[in-house]
Amino acid sequence: WRLHPHFLLACFLAYQGRDYGINSILYQRGVYPQEMFATVQKYGLTILVTCDKSLQKYLDTILAQLKYWLEAKAVHQVVLVISSADTKETLERWEFRIQSDEEMTNNSKPKEKELSDIQNEIKSVIRQIVASVTYLPILETACAFDLLIYTDKKSRLPNNWEDSPPLLIEGNETVHLKSFSTSVHTVDTAVCYKNTFKM
Repeated sequence: WRLHPHFLLACFLAYQGRDYGINSILYQRGVYPQEMFATVQKYGLTILVTCDKSLQKYLDTILAQLKYWLEAKAVHQVVLVISSADTKETLERWEFRIQSDEEMTNNSKPKEKELSDIQNEIKSVIRQIVASVTYLPILETACAFDLLIYTDKKSRLPNNWEDSPPLLIEGNETVHLKSFSTSVHTVDTAVCYKNTFKM
């Protein structure tokens, strides 16, 4: 039994509020208080994941739709936006640019890639997320987050979803993180942030 590559990618971004990318970012950047997270062991790393049921439910909803769009090869980018809760100003954009293998059809077999290799690549990205606190500006205001999913124009939005502006950062700084790939997708990761140290 092997994890399907669509599911692997969705898991990295938001799997039942458990581990992977989004939880690591929300914890490391202090979007939610420490008591809303619990520690788990994953890929040989200690990762903080949310134990808040409402946040878990929200991420579960995102995962279900994201997995559906991934299977249709309709997703080009997923962006986690951190903004000021008071002013709504965008402070950080965590970007996951997704390229799908266009040669693979729904009925064809994905290219083989060992699960351990995929997990090691994801581990490297998570380590870089954890290390980001050493160079990103401290978020000194209460923050909120949004998840933006960039899809093909023909993709239909679910009920209660809506189009969003890109929530860009004027004059941002960008740090490119390591990429990772499944047997179907290649994901390039980067964080764009407002440089509060500029004179």
